[in-house]
Amino acid sequence: MIGGAMFDVFAVPRQLTAVARRVLVSTLEAVEAVPKIAAALDDVRSTLKHSERLATFAAGELPEIVYQLEEIKARLEKLETRTEAS
Repeated sequence: MIGGAMFDVFAVPRQLTAVARRVLVSTLEAVEAVPKIAAALDDVRSTLKHSERLATFAAGELPEIVYQLEEIKARLEKLETRTEAS
């Protein structure tokens, strides 16, 4: 029994050391991941800015595209009318 009790006494410090080691390793891994996370966030911000510029461009060009499509439609209707009259 005494040997078993001594084993338990020594097991606790080893378990605490193992837990402390795991916490330290996890903390170091998290710290090492911070630059990667920051780089990923920069990429996301860059993509959002690019998407915003693209959306602004599309919104500016949309009225012109609609106007051109209306012109094409009017021309096609004139051609259709001419074709039906022939």
